[in-house]
Amino acid sequence: MQNAAKRPALGELLSPATIKLQLSGQNRDAVLTELVALIPEIADRPEDRQTLLRALQERELLHSTGIGDGVALPHARNALVGLVDRPILVFGRHDGGIAYSAIDGAPAQLFFLLIAPTVTQHLAILARLGRILRDPKLRKALLSADNAEKVISLIRDAEAKM
Repeated sequence: MQNAAKRPALGELLSPATIKLQLSGQNRDAVLTELVALIPEIADRPEDRQTLLRALQERELLHSTGIGDGVALPHARNALVGLVDRPILVFGRHDGGIAYSAIDGAPAQLFFLLIAPTVTQHLAILARLGRILRDPKLRKALLSADNAEKVISLIRDAEAKM
């Protein structure tokens, strides 16, 4: 953990602008499109949004990023160099859940889309996310959080306990 000071905390990667508590898409691609639209850095760059969306869809074709327990961690297979200059995390919640080909067959309700400029950052953030999301209390709290600030607070608290 000697480089912990250099890596941003998961809570720092989220902002109210990158959180949507009521996703409306009725399938995986619609939800991915909603999540990509929340990334401020590429909001005015339609070609980059399409590049990211295609990369996410290709990754899902290889193997679902649905990790079970109602959670999906959509991310591209490789870092998308040049798309962003810092790691970005987007959180979305779908009240009804959507079929996501998760390992346990459960519909996904909690989505954490990750985009990072380097493979090292990408893998480190995915690993930390995966660890904190093993906690059923955190997942339950995320399902009932009533605002973006609460989501950020829950993620910060969970990571602090790691």
